[in-house]
Amino acid sequence: VQLQASGGGLAQAGGSLRLSCAASGFIQDDYVIGWIRQVPGKEREVISCIASIDGTTYYTNLAKGRFTIFRDAAKNTVFLQMNYLKPEDTALYFCATRDGGTCPTAPKFYHDWGQGTLVTVSS
Repeated sequence: VQLQASGGGLAQAGGSLRLSCAASGFIQDDYVIGWIRQVPGKEREVISCIASIDGTTYYTNLAKGRFTIFRDAAKNTVFLQMNYLKPEDTALYFCATRDGGTCPTAPKFYHDWGQGTLVTVSS
């Protein structure tokens, strides 16, 4: 499985960015794709996830109400729309996947990772 994350950049506090994760090489149709971020000096944390089989989504508390995950199934692309950005959202954002089931809330349960895309939010 190959994942290609893009869309990071510089935004002002209160602004928006949309991250994209283009996926290819899936053997089965049942998988989940998550967005995980890493702030320098801190552990990676799962921000959001979506399941391919039924579109079920997961958001961590800091993402609820500000971020939206959605997908274009025809293009095998998952997006993370990030609104009302805060300086503390500054991080390296990764997309990652695992086979089937529900959305893992811990990074260790994802087995294929794309490269990160850097998001910087200025105050």
